[in-house]
This record gives sequence, C-alpha cells and structure tokens, in this order.
Amino acid sequence: MDDLTRAVEAALFAAEQPMTADQLGALLNGAAVLPALRELVDHYAERGVHLVERGGRWQFQTAPDLAHLLRRTREQPRRLSRAATEVLAIIAYHEPVSRAQIEAIRGVQTAKGTLDVLLEAGWVRVAGRRDVPGRPVIYATTPDFLSQFGLASRRDLPGIDELRAAGLLDPVDEAIEALARGEEAAEHGALAKDGESA
Repeated sequence: MDDLTRAVEAALFAAEQPMTADQLGALLNGAAVLPALRELVDHYAERGVHLVERGGRWQFQTAPDLAHLLRRTREQPRRLSRAATEVLAIIAYHEPVSRAQIEAIRGVQTAKGTLDVLLEAGWVRVAGRRDVPGRPVIYATTPDFLSQFGLASRRDLPGIDELRAAGLLDPVDEAIEALARGEEAAEHGALAKDGESA
C-alpha cells in the first residue's frame, strides 16, 4: 500500500462525516485519490468493515454480515408515520417535487409536520423553487437518505416489479389497477364490436 493510499485511509477514518473524492483530494494537496479509493475498496472487501460510496461520498461501514452484532448498541429506532413514509417515497421517486405534487400523488393534504420530520432527519432537503406562479418550494432527497437505506444512487431504488415481488404494494392499489385494466379491456372489446356491426 503506497503513502497516498495510506493517507486516504487515515483521512477517512478520522473524518467526522463521509467525504467526496474532491474533498479528499483537496485535503491531500490536490492528489488524484480515485485509484487509492479503489485499492481500499478491494483491500477492505473481505474485512469486518467495508469502504463504500453513498451518494458520491465515501465512508467506512460495518460489513453487512456483521451489522447485526452492533445493531443493538448503536441503532436508534426511527419510526416514520405512514404519511411520512409515503411522502419520503414520493420525493425519492419523483424528485424534485413540490408539496402540491406530493398531495396530488397521495390524494390527501400533507401536514407541514410530515415534511418537517423528514427535513429534521436529514433525508430530505429544500432543493429550490419551481419557476411557476407562486414559486413553490421543491424537495429532494439527500446523501444521508442514500446512506441510511444503503443506496449508491437513486437508480438503486427498487422498481415496481421488485416492490410487487416483495409484497410491498398495497393490495387495494393492485385491485384498483387490475380493475382499471379490466375496464380498458372491456372498452377495447366494445369498440371492436361496434366496428364489426358498422
């Protein structure tokens, strides 16, 4: 292991927060740190801690197969209400999104406190304002959200088929979707019969 790799390793261990490659490079006098990061990823691959990239920021974390050993002492349960979970999912899948868009997707009003909980947790941030009349605030997820859920990027969010296979979709939603497909098929069949009789 060369001196640069050792310096990157030391910087990451001493850092209070995950660091980007640019931050590490600046700390180490403009050094190109990506090769050192790749070497460290390989070096720690079979150890009790892994070097991982989450949302463009690098950090050491407990190996997934050993996490259960530390969970009891360190984990603080953070329970989200159903509304907060729905809002977080909408922001993650549709960001940047305004409160009005969140409410349109959910079909109900969203309490200010719901967004405040997500902002306070550090999983959601104010991403700016939309260029429309009233200039509503828009929300997006944060690197802490990616880190909390073990995602390298939003592209790693599960798709509809994965959610359905895991049984995470609401059966009522699936029934409504099936009903809508049935109505579309019935309308299509009625149009075909009208065409035959004409």
